[in-house]
Amino acid sequence: MVEEKPNTECEGNCSECASAASCNDPKKEASAGPAPKVEMDVKNVILVLSGKGGVGKTTVATNLAMSLANKGYQTGIADVDIHGPNIPKMLGIDKEKLSSIDGKHIDPVMVMGNLGVVSMAFLLPDATSPVIWRGPMKNNAIRQFLGDVNWGSLDFLVVDLPPGTGDEALSVIQLAPNIAGAVIVTTPQEVAILDSSKSVKFIEKLDIKVLGIIENMSGFVCPHCGTVVDIFGRGGGEKAAEEFKVPYLGSIPLDLDMRIAGDEGKPFIVRREGSDQNKVTWQHVDKVMENILIQINKK
Repeated sequence: MVEEKPNTECEGNCSECASAASCNDPKKEASAGPAPKVEMDVKNVILVLSGKGGVGKTTVATNLAMSLANKGYQTGIADVDIHGPNIPKMLGIDKEKLSSIDGKHIDPVMVMGNLGVVSMAFLLPDATSPVIWRGPMKNNAIRQFLGDVNWGSLDFLVVDLPPGTGDEALSVIQLAPNIAGAVIVTTPQEVAILDSSKSVKFIEKLDIKVLGIIENMSGFVCPHCGTVVDIFGRGGGEKAAEEFKVPYLGSIPLDLDMRIAGDEGKPFIVRREGSDQNKVTWQHVDKVMENILIQINKK
């Protein structure tokens, strides 16, 4: 096997270079230049991400957007989890489809008068259809979701990102204007904290403000006896926030009603009725959402 030697005489002319596709020379990035921001009338873009899947990131994004809309803010949700678009299901609009009036711009699906959503789920023939795309196709979709949607004038755009630190997150950060910061969602167990720590470093490397860490599924209160069981542990999110010197936004208990709310398409934040535990969980969720606003207003 012949070892390939790095190109030590790069002129930065990638369009004429046969090795451009596999080139790691930083001059390549410099010659390409930064991707231009899309044109959007939005005051604050909030990224919601996690280091790993299954920590409740989409639940947090859905409740955050609904909370903002309920406070009277013009709000949008861009579901850029291309391969696992679950926002429509959690908002009860999964039967809807995207449409366009002028044939050029996409109209978001409206949940209420001041809350619109765009998601790959609206473009699929059915809920079980997979999206089998490579990076460039996903990047093009994200550009369209941001710049080709009739969002109107937004106070907040909540962006639900897929787990990890890959193409989708990079594309949004390069393309979206006025990014207020990123919310990192984790569960208390050590493996989730390890991955969320990577997300914090990822965001900081890209000069984006970390709005804080949320510890989801933090303690389960038995509905029969009231005993608190730390199924996934407790305090890991707060410990990680202290270690990386970023805000701790609070904890959200593991609550059966939270799961039911997502499955029924009725965000938990709009529900206050139910058991005493339900009310306690609602207070935790509401406090977390308030803390996110506090961090945004500190900029």
